[in-house]
Amino acid sequence: MLTPVIGDSGVMLKRSLRHIARSPDTIITTALTPIAMLLLFVYVFGAAIQAGSDNYVNYLLPGILLITVASGISYTAYRLFLDVSGGIFARFQTMPIARSSVLWGHVLTSLVANLISVALVVLAALLMGFRTSASVLNWLTVIGILALFTLALAWVAVIAGLTATSVDGVSGFSFPLIFLPFISSAFVPTEGMPGPVRWFAEHQPVTSIVDAIRDLFAQRDVGDELILAFAWCAGLLVLAYGLAMRVYRRKIA
Repeated sequence: MLTPVIGDSGVMLKRSLRHIARSPDTIITTALTPIAMLLLFVYVFGAAIQAGSDNYVNYLLPGILLITVASGISYTAYRLFLDVSGGIFARFQTMPIARSSVLWGHVLTSLVANLISVALVVLAALLMGFRTSASVLNWLTVIGILALFTLALAWVAVIAGLTATSVDGVSGFSFPLIFLPFISSAFVPTEGMPGPVRWFAEHQPVTSIVDAIRDLFAQRDVGDELILAFAWCAGLLVLAYGLAMRVYRRKIA
């Protein structure tokens, strides 16, 4: 039962990756905006921001990585929307393949494309002075957190791709996700925020994920923050996957 899903998902993954290979501007565009934000905040606002770190790019990078992922998943919704509106999605449903493999192809493509974009952003940060004492295990843990976060948002993108009725609608769904890091510890510490804003910032998932990645890069004791980050990512993934499959079943019913 599982083998056909894996095999067919692999075929769909290759199909989507070929589309990206023919249009690499998707990855470049996804990486360019976070890099531009990195340049803006480090070289224009960095001197005026009190982040408690001598090297602001070290403080800023984890939040920029989450924004990179949030920017990238908008293309997942867009590509799925094109398949649905163009009729290829319905055609796949009539073929002798595992039905959910169409969705898994888009989700796994999102994971590959976003990890490439994240690597480009990290490379830009290194050129700007980002330095880390993270061990190999710490790097693998960071990659694991980002992969889980990407999968969770990719399933959210599947919901948008299946339900959107216009290109504008499917393109705009990711904006709230992109701006969520601005109300967190991604750019400045939460201590200076007014009461209700500070409460929200300290209890939303982005702050836990950003703080965990920041501590891993700095080789500090992560403690409960790491468990909380993984719990947020896994919880969001389960919730988004469940909702996406519910929407999908209604779509093909």
